[in-house]
Amino acid sequence: MVNRLAHETSPYLLQHADNPVDWWPWSPEAFAAARKRDVPVLLSVGYSSCHWCHVMAHESFEDPTTATYMNRHFVNIKVDREERPDVDAVYMEAVQAATGHGGWPMTVFLNADGEPFYFGTYFPPAPRQGMPSFPQVLEGVTSAWTERRDEVTEVAGRIVGELAGRSLAQGGDGVPGDEELAQALLGLTREYDERRGGFGGAPKFPPSMVLEFLLRHHGRTGAEGALQMAADTCEAMARGGIYDQLGGGFARYSVDREWVVPHFEKMLYDNALLCRVYAHLWRATGSDLARRVAVETADFMVRELRTAEGGFASALDADSEDPASGKHVEGAFYVWTPEQLRDVLGDADGEFAARYFGVTEEGTFEEGASVLQLPLGEGVVDAGKVEGVRRRLLDARDERPRPGRDDKIVAAWNGLAIAALAETGAYFDRPDLVERATEAADLLVRLHMDDAARLARTSRDGTAGANAGVLEDYADVAEGFLALAGVTGEGAWLEFAGFLLDIVLDQFVARDGEGGRGTLYDTAHDAERLIRRPQDPTDNATPSGWTAAAGALLSYAAHTGSARHRAAAEGALGVVKALGPRAPRFIGWGLAVAEAVLDGPREIAVVGPSSGPDGSSSGPDGSSSGPAGDARTAELHRTALLATAPGAVVAAGTAGSDEFPLLADRPLVAGQAAAYVCRHFVCAAPTTEVAALKGELGAFDR
Repeated sequence: MVNRLAHETSPYLLQHADNPVDWWPWSPEAFAAARKRDVPVLLSVGYSSCHWCHVMAHESFEDPTTATYMNRHFVNIKVDREERPDVDAVYMEAVQAATGHGGWPMTVFLNADGEPFYFGTYFPPAPRQGMPSFPQVLEGVTSAWTERRDEVTEVAGRIVGELAGRSLAQGGDGVPGDEELAQALLGLTREYDERRGGFGGAPKFPPSMVLEFLLRHHGRTGAEGALQMAADTCEAMARGGIYDQLGGGFARYSVDREWVVPHFEKMLYDNALLCRVYAHLWRATGSDLARRVAVETADFMVRELRTAEGGFASALDADSEDPASGKHVEGAFYVWTPEQLRDVLGDADGEFAARYFGVTEEGTFEEGASVLQLPLGEGVVDAGKVEGVRRRLLDARDERPRPGRDDKIVAAWNGLAIAALAETGAYFDRPDLVERATEAADLLVRLHMDDAARLARTSRDGTAGANAGVLEDYADVAEGFLALAGVTGEGAWLEFAGFLLDIVLDQFVARDGEGGRGTLYDTAHDAERLIRRPQDPTDNATPSGWTAAAGALLSYAAHTGSARHRAAAEGALGVVKALGPRAPRFIGWGLAVAEAVLDGPREIAVVGPSSGPDGSSSGPDGSSSGPAGDARTAELHRTALLATAPGAVVAAGTAGSDEFPLLADRPLVAGQAAAYVCRHFVCAAPTTEVAALKGELGAFDR
């Protein structure tokens, strides 16, 4: 017997490499071993920043007695859900169908054909709150396997049959129209928490994709209610404990309705999505808070998640060592007591900080500690004093033991980060952020894409992982490349996006007999066959691969005029027409893409002379090179990027350039830089005036 995880690339699997459990990675060899030994498979799925995954590992997988029983009676497989989202999705669907809930760690018992017959999530080491202990579960499954095999086989077959019947017949019929989007907005209004922001009750998750829909809906229709919901939710989150008031960046979710106490892990995807939301909120409103949070979140990603290779790590753990106890405790890195504030700042500034950040003697978290917030009511304060206090507290916090970092690079999440950093850098004159986005994009091309443009899902330490990319990888990386192309004026990123989206059309769109028009699958046609081919159009923590693909296909079609890509995007949106009015909270990105379809989306080409009057070349991000040939070109380009018209695509370059299809046959006007705007196959007259372009696009003075 041997633990086989020591040579894996996943930090989560490596965390279990020293367990006394004889873990296998997901592999055909593991199932062959189960068949040869005639024992069931114990599948354990989690991820590195999952608090209860660590708890179960410590309580059970590190326990020699429990491990011995597992090794004797099971083939044990450990899966990182972030490396194998397909495996996670298939078995999580089974867990949710059987138990009514899901989550991680996920514990599933399978036969040697991969068919599940018993499910659960976290199991404690001893019976607790109505839950059986993990040893009891192991013994019960072993007994059923050895004494009631026919029953186990019947259950497994029934579950697989039920899962197969859940496949979507088609994407749906037709693109969502004004009626469906109005119904979706009404549904969100009913679930909106007017007092606290956000939707629903506790736990409360950042509704990133819904916020994008609300901002786009306002951009297209002028609906003030949609903008107000987005702005108030963003302010509530930014003032709450879910936002790191010292270092920037957002935690995974709030355990309460008020956004006070977070589940402290910080995920790349949350921060990428929210960085973009706040940047877009600033674009729509000019909010100083939105600008600050967008920039701080971008800086957090670069400072704490960027890897030596230029990509972005997946997550920071919720737990870290508490110096007082020496134990790993959730939130230890982030929380403060009044005494700790005084120790760092002195009595006067310590009392000021306690009032300003909402730190109380009784505490808002555990054991008298508080999560820092920005509660309303402090009145006018000295901004310089606040910044000085914040800096001293951040320096002191940096001396604490840091949370662990999952430093694998996930292609999809890096695509989201590329889009966010590129746009934030362009909006706020931060060429360094555009450069970081470009470096991450370079890494994905060099390391994650093979010669046929097929993507590896993950990499770590400069080595690509063995797992194939899934639909969200192709879609989100394409989204990132398209955003980067618009900001930098480098057409190569549009070309790379096209390679990826051609694979989406070839490998992920249903073929004849597999489903109706617009049906997409999460895994490729030539991917490993599981008990069911995963397929989920609903947005969860990130845009679903389905809706993300629709958005990227639509943008690419706007750039290139490709009817094939436009038709695929519209076909995929049929499911949004069906689900949007009924479950808008769970298909926000699909609704956002639908807004872009109804608006056009606008196609904006900005052409300028090859160089400015002084021979210089200056891009919209303030860089020394880029699509802009002179100051007027740069100003027109920036105006185009700040358009609130939903899903507008931007191509910028010199007159006569073949860098982008949208630049073809677009000359200068009277020798000056000009912007061309087209929509629904109709083009407006070109303009050389920034004010006129702003009026056409809904852009504001920013």
